[in-house]
Amino acid sequence: MDQLPPMALLGGHLATGLMDVTSDPSALDSEGFWAVAADFEGRLTCARFRDVQRIEDREVPMSPWYGPRTDAWSTSLDRTAYTKGVTRVREHIAAGEVYQANLCRVLSAPVARGADVGALAGLLARHNPAPYAGVIRLPRHGVEVASASPELFLRRGGRDVVSGPIKGTGRTEADLLEKDHAENVMIVDLVRNDLGRVCVPGSVTVPDLCAVEKHPGLVHLVSTVRGRLRDGVGWPEALAAMFPPGSVTGAPKESALRIIGALETAARGPYCGGVGWVDADRVRGELAVGIRTFWIDRAEGLLKFGTGAGITWGSEPDREWRETELKARRLLAIASEGHPDFAGAR
Repeated sequence: MDQLPPMALLGGHLATGLMDVTSDPSALDSEGFWAVAADFEGRLTCARFRDVQRIEDREVPMSPWYGPRTDAWSTSLDRTAYTKGVTRVREHIAAGEVYQANLCRVLSAPVARGADVGALAGLLARHNPAPYAGVIRLPRHGVEVASASPELFLRRGGRDVVSGPIKGTGRTEADLLEKDHAENVMIVDLVRNDLGRVCVPGSVTVPDLCAVEKHPGLVHLVSTVRGRLRDGVGWPEALAAMFPPGSVTGAPKESALRIIGALETAARGPYCGGVGWVDADRVRGELAVGIRTFWIDRAEGLLKFGTGAGITWGSEPDREWRETELKARRLLAIASEGHPDFAGAR
């Protein structure tokens, strides 16, 4: 199969006609429309496109999707390893090293050689609509990402910025615990501090705290943090202050990253990174946290998907494992054979 042409569909913008690709974040303050994919580990890909039009997801013609079998998925951490990891995080909390850490696992399955990540994005848009859904297809640059993210990492309009951290997940609102609310508040404090590094003193506010949002198959607690960038601060400084997103690392962030690095056995890649767009001409942009996100690893011949949970002192290992399954179940079913009762990789 011939390599599919580069494209991006993000925030209702269909972008084609690739002009250039760079890893330099200062390009986002130059000119043009950019698709942005940032791996959790720090690799940044910024792709400028020539032709951009406003379009609805359903209007985009997509090729058929060739998904893996439902029984083909494997996980980087099985149930035993994951629950042991939760226990280990709680030991770090008891030792005073961290208040919360996000523990994740990566699911993978063989992908057909001709699989089009754009076709998968079309399926996700129809069967699991999400406010920050999108796709970036740059085969020659190793970026093939389809996201159904419900979480806002960073929206910018001029000097005004907004982040919408998610912490707390359940099947219904009744499933949300005091632990979920406490976890959300911890991460809001972290995001406030991150934004405070680049925003005008006193401008960082939290207009919404622990609001309940309903999404297909589950509910989340979502907060809103706003700020106003200081003069002279652009995308490089904002990304340096905020990345990786606090909701998928933990608090304090540096300690959480150290713990994550010791416990997780697979790179997160685009999962828990940033996926979105920047219109440099209008000084606008919107990046999602790369959760509910698939990516194709052509070198390994695999379709990958990440899932995780925030661990606090109040966490129960089996409950956290079940949360990772809840987050993955519906999306893996869509990417596989469309079985809504698919239970996930075990």
